[in-house]
Amino acid sequence: MILGVGLDLADVPHIEQAVGRPRFLERVFTDAERERIALRGAETAAGVFAAKEAVAKALGTGFSGFGPWDIHVTWTDAGAPRVALSNGAEERRRAIGGGRIHLSITHSAGMAAAVAILTDEEEEA
Repeated sequence: MILGVGLDLADVPHIEQAVGRPRFLERVFTDAERERIALRGAETAAGVFAAKEAVAKALGTGFSGFGPWDIHVTWTDAGAPRVALSNGAEERRRAIGGGRIHLSITHSAGMAAAVAILTDEEEEA
């Protein structure tokens, strides 16, 4: 069953400007995300930012009781995005009976978008 859906759109030039500020990078992205952003650039940063926002929306609270650093975007070897939660974000997922979060990220024409779908399915191992 679907428990929550989140969608977010991020402007790549705006995020590119923001990632030029080290404080923004440290406040929003995990170490692993920052490494990927350093290799892949502003489109990746905007996609990850949109993904974090979409997941927070799927949890039904936005960033209330947790921050973007509690949502960890990772990628499979094939390049598919995945999400892991910690601290307050994980507590919120459990509180609403959430299981797996399906995540998709795309970018085109200077925009990045992400959709997150929270289900009651068991998480993948």
